[in-house]
Amino acid sequence: MILGIAFFNRSLNAKPEALSYTEFQDIWDKQLVVTDQPNRYPFKVITGETGLDVTVSGWRRPEPEFVEGSPETEEFRYFFGREALEGEINDLIADLPVRQRLVEGFPADLLNDSAEGAGMKDYSLKDLRKQVALGNIDADSGVRPLTLYRTASDGLLVGTASIKPTAPAPVGEDGRPELTQFRVETSMALHGNELSELLDQKAVYDRVDNFLGKAIMTFLPVLLIVLLLFFLFRQQMKAAGRGAMSFGKSKARLLTRDTNKVTFKDVAGIQEAKEELWEIVDFLRDPRKFQKLGGSIPKGVLMVGPPGTGKTLLARAIAGEADVPFFSISGSDFVEMFVGVGASRVRDMFEQGKKHAPCLVFIDEIDAVGRHRGHGLGGGHDEREQTLNQLLVEMDGFDTQEGVIIIAATNRPDVLDPALLRPGRFDRQVTVSLPDVKGREEILGVHSKKIKLAPETDLGVIARGTPGFSGAELANLINEAALLAARKGLNAVTLVEMEEARDKVRWGRERRSLALSEEEKKTTAYHEAGHALLLATLTHTDPLHKVTIIPRGPYLGAAFHLPKEDKYHFHKLQGLEQLIVTMGGRVAEEIVFGDVTSGASGDIRQATHLARKMVCEWGMSDELGMVEYGEGEGEVFLARDISRNRNYSESTAQKIDAEIKRIIDRAYADAKRILLEKRDKLELIAEALLEFETLDANHIKDIIEHGEMKDPPSVPKPPSLPDEPLKKKESEKAGDEEEDDDGPLPGTVVGQPA
Repeated sequence: MILGIAFFNRSLNAKPEALSYTEFQDIWDKQLVVTDQPNRYPFKVITGETGLDVTVSGWRRPEPEFVEGSPETEEFRYFFGREALEGEINDLIADLPVRQRLVEGFPADLLNDSAEGAGMKDYSLKDLRKQVALGNIDADSGVRPLTLYRTASDGLLVGTASIKPTAPAPVGEDGRPELTQFRVETSMALHGNELSELLDQKAVYDRVDNFLGKAIMTFLPVLLIVLLLFFLFRQQMKAAGRGAMSFGKSKARLLTRDTNKVTFKDVAGIQEAKEELWEIVDFLRDPRKFQKLGGSIPKGVLMVGPPGTGKTLLARAIAGEADVPFFSISGSDFVEMFVGVGASRVRDMFEQGKKHAPCLVFIDEIDAVGRHRGHGLGGGHDEREQTLNQLLVEMDGFDTQEGVIIIAATNRPDVLDPALLRPGRFDRQVTVSLPDVKGREEILGVHSKKIKLAPETDLGVIARGTPGFSGAELANLINEAALLAARKGLNAVTLVEMEEARDKVRWGRERRSLALSEEEKKTTAYHEAGHALLLATLTHTDPLHKVTIIPRGPYLGAAFHLPKEDKYHFHKLQGLEQLIVTMGGRVAEEIVFGDVTSGASGDIRQATHLARKMVCEWGMSDELGMVEYGEGEGEVFLARDISRNRNYSESTAQKIDAEIKRIIDRAYADAKRILLEKRDKLELIAEALLEFETLDANHIKDIIEHGEMKDPPSVPKPPSLPDEPLKKKESEKAGDEEEDDDGPLPGTVVGQPA
């Protein structure tokens, strides 16, 4: 007896079988759930604290095993209300081939008072669910096919159930039936109605109260605050003597061999800089090659060049080629509001470098921390200067034999402290200049690998048409061309998208939606025609590229001229003819309309700037000779200069002003003479601009030589805007610009700066 009790308790303590709600519903319909022995086999519905999470637990009988033999056939009928037809009954017989009849009244032979109907068994919904779940409904039986009769208010389901013979239920050694405990996790929100029916059918309702969870939730905020205060106090104790918290730690980011995938193959257009830095790669790979001859590699390398020329990329390529760790930090990361933090970060940076030697330490924008000491504003004891002092000491205190090389980059070498540039610190300066035409083609080739180019696209044409572009601008050009081709739905990027992207990057996007009156268009057309005609006529100017009256960027129209090749000298004849071209727009307005507009304000600004450089910097004035007046016109740098004194007298200033005016007046007179002689060509170019809006250099040449265009461009189509609010916003913006005297300039000639 004791063994039986122990076995029974073990079976009760067995891990219950986890069922889904669908599986539970199936065994419930088959009437396999034990509900008639609540003391021995309890059937429970347990809810949590919220009342939404529900656990159904109980015991189940095994699935019946069918044996061979003739099934018992019984005809059945089931009456139900009309409202249940669209509910449970409809779902129950959804998978059965039921015949449906719409009648005004049920057939008499199916009612209780008929002879045939008296032999039919009345099923309850529970009986019907069980027979459907067991698969006993013989829907296609010839005796009584499954048929559904519907009236306006009631329904009657009749059919035949073939009850298959089953083997006796298995029993255990103690003679009791073999039962399996189960557990179902569900939600009251999903199955609330079904669970309510279970409660009505002798299910025991229970509720779980989690007292431990309530206690934890009550005291958890207090414990978290205590732990936070403990760790803060502990960190402050550890950081004592090393600055507040961890402010003294270096912010340098470490790029390891796995994360830094850049090599010299990814850098193009700066061949000389790559060759000069290659010996650093050789040293990091094999230091003994230099040490056996007594030579030492430079401690520091300063890369100088305009923004976007690839200084940071070149430093990463050195680390990638040498396959060494690469620390990257900005000069502004050293300086904080707390005194001594910057110096602490410098010390920590060099300590990290020595631990990872051989390695490269790259300081970007070093002018943020390496400016002149004792000059301009700030005094001599501020945080920035203490940081610089520590940097100088650290660079003196380590040897390149340790394998740590400092590389810095700046585009303002003139403001750096001389002590930083002396031999022994930054021993070598590498100039990373703007790429030439060959370098630009190489850079375009590197970046074009990421996009799909049309086979006929010649990158050399784009390289020749992008003088003065940096590597970053060329990368942006490639990206803009890809985006433009994607918007057009093209399969590849062609030369047309490349040129449009170049114009967008350099001069801004076309604004075809800008509403201009016919009078303003005509004024702009003659203004730009004057520039274009002079560019095509004069011999010492850059060749005309194209002329347009479509607003682009800040301009209402422009004549674009591009040099055939890179230029490193500016000739006097070129400057004088450039002034003539600049005056062409104002002269054309005066000749045609007898009046002038404010559209030439940009031309006047450019002409004055160019003439002043010719007189004061380049010595191109016979009156004033080869003397520099003003020592350059750069902006005052407050970290070095408080003010700038003029190094010439008042009488010389008057001569300078008079000479500048004389040069500009002469250019104006020459422009007027040429345009009066070619008045007919001016008219033809302006009329063509009004019709086609944009003309290339070939079109202008045909008009000048033949009076007409051999291959005229297509008539432009009006733009399609995504929505009306955007169009309204653009028009309002254009209206604001037209009201501003310093707004868009119709007659601006866009080209390379002098």
